[in-house]
Amino acid sequence: MRTKRSQALALALFTVFYNLLEGAVAIFGASTSGSQALLGFGLDSFIESLSGMVIIWRFWKFAPDEETEDFERVEQRAERLVGYTFFILGAYISFDAGAALLWQQAPETSLIGIALAAVSVLVMPVLFLLKFRLGQKIQSRSLIADSKETLACVFLSVALLIGLGAHYLWGLWWLDPVTALIIAVLIVREGFETLGESADD
Repeated sequence: MRTKRSQALALALFTVFYNLLEGAVAIFGASTSGSQALLGFGLDSFIESLSGMVIIWRFWKFAPDEETEDFERVEQRAERLVGYTFFILGAYISFDAGAALLWQQAPETSLIGIALAAVSVLVMPVLFLLKFRLGQKIQSRSLIADSKETLACVFLSVALLIGLGAHYLWGLWWLDPVTALIIAVLIVREGFETLGESADD
């Protein structure tokens, strides 16, 4: 029977692997289609992998059931580091979406982008639930915070699908960056909440 530690590590490793693969495919698709929206999505994926790397470090160092001063310090530090990744992700999304609005950059239709976003909409909610439930079970605030970053990836995938589809069907080029900006605000707010919870512990 797999330990909770190995489960957390497996989920974190899959998160990093999937995001790196997703980012590479997205950037390849952007290079062939010229889609700025897809390029931004790919770079977002690389930023999101940072959170998974923090969780790998956290569970590689300590098992979730250890009760030592070092364990608490590492858990708090991991939660704080995940909180910082929310700000990095939110800042990049805001910059990318703001530039798209300023320069009126339409999200070019890309079959690779649509397929990639559709796969993420299917995979990421399952990954979010697995990490969130495991985080609650082992009372790991850092893993719960990381699961919320995975949820942000779900929202970004939905935003990409909406943006590409709305532009293709109705020519609403601005819907993609506007949706992304709304998501960025929610992501930054989550970052503040994560850091606030970490400071309270």
